[in-house]
Amino acid sequence: MSDFGFLPPFGSDNYAPAHPEVLAAVGAANDGFAVAYGDDPWTARLDDCVAALFGPGTRAFPVFNGTGANVISLMAVAPRWGGVLAAADAHAHTDENGAPERIGGLKMLTAPGSDGRLAVADVEAWAGRFGDVHRTSPAVLSLTQSTELGTVYRVAQLRELTEAAHKLGMAVHIDGARLANAAAFLNVGLAEITSEVGVDLISLGAAKNGGLLGEAVVVMPPDAAPTEAAADARRLAAESIPFLRKYTGQLASKQRFIAAQLLALFGGDLWLRNAVAANAAAQRLRAGVMTLGGEVVRPSRPTEANAVFVTLPRTVADALRTRAPFYDWAGGETPDRVEARWMCSWATTDAQVDGFLAALADCL
Repeated sequence: MSDFGFLPPFGSDNYAPAHPEVLAAVGAANDGFAVAYGDDPWTARLDDCVAALFGPGTRAFPVFNGTGANVISLMAVAPRWGGVLAAADAHAHTDENGAPERIGGLKMLTAPGSDGRLAVADVEAWAGRFGDVHRTSPAVLSLTQSTELGTVYRVAQLRELTEAAHKLGMAVHIDGARLANAAAFLNVGLAEITSEVGVDLISLGAAKNGGLLGEAVVVMPPDAAPTEAAADARRLAAESIPFLRKYTGQLASKQRFIAAQLLALFGGDLWLRNAVAANAAAQRLRAGVMTLGGEVVRPSRPTEANAVFVTLPRTVADALRTRAPFYDWAGGETPDRVEARWMCSWATTDAQVDGFLAALADCL
């Protein structure tokens, strides 16, 4: 039973319940004793699972959450004096409370991008920052897929960005909290937007797509790297992450329960089914807004994954929020308007979307 009255919240896909198949996998893993700290059969099978998804030799390191996955990933491929290049609105920059800097000692270097996406020019603009002891050298390019603004990098864009970063000696990281939603939108496999375009490591998201808790840092094999520097970065990451995971508080003693969730999601097509459902709910919501809102409520950004951004009067947003909680994202076109973000999840139903739209109509 929801704590939010007759309508579910549209504030975040984190609000959604865990998928029954994930819970069943956790229950199945709760069978007798297993060696702690990852030396268990479930974690061993997880390496086989990611190798099937991303390519032979790929490694997976389960962690507790997305912040941990991002921080450990970035620390694993950047020296203490290095920097992380990301979009100005990237989650690792705006919503981790400075964790890459506080824990990892890595300065975030940002570029404005467009609709949440960086371009090759944003990467190449930092070319003159290498080798100067007075300036932070970019060591890793971190791309959020799908972005914080609900947009998706295309395959060609990812390949171009990865090649540009590798030419400058930078490693490439994907913050994949919603990687499944991006793949579903593009109708491609996970490898086509990661390993096959040269990405070095991923924060592989689960919690936003039906997981209970836990994510994974996924490291691509060194022998598949496009450059020697990338191969060295991958090799160092695989060697470093076990130690980084421990001292950052991200090593689970009963790791089998995290691994079991990841196996349930990524060992078959559950990750895709959940992402397709979330994306479809967002498209239904956007279509309803287009029909209902007119000039009063209007989409403000492309809807490519499971997020719908709109601008609307603040009074309408405040009234609607009492029916179904959500967050304001930014200011609107005028002081009396606001930009809101409405998130859909794997568990969002057509009836819930229609109910939300009906509540919006009432508030209008």
